[in-house]
Amino acid sequence: MTLGHVRHMPVVLAGRLVGVVSERDLLRASLSNLSHHRSEERRAFLHVVEIESVMSSPPIVVSPDSSVAEAARIMAEKKIGCLPVVKEHHLEGMVTETDVLRFVASTESAR
Repeated sequence: MTLGHVRHMPVVLAGRLVGVVSERDLLRASLSNLSHHRSEERRAFLHVVEIESVMSSPPIVVSPDSSVAEAARIMAEKKIGCLPVVKEHHLEGMVTETDVLRFVASTESAR
């Protein structure tokens, strides 16, 4: 996640979306399990933690025909930073807070 500069990653098993893991999920796991350990030990923990134990599951999703407003509303209500876009149980993409903000900014500048 650090190398790719992403904050959320979909978790797919046998072609089906089963969850989403975020930087926040990983941070929460490392803090709750290693709050009294040094930073090197926390980093080592993140190398062996099983994603299934920290991912958000089942994922909250939208369909490709959902509106940007609907995605923004869901993210705000659920206090999440991304939504997988799913069509017929297959991951089509991810929409993030940044995507929504860029869309709003582009529509405002077009006015």
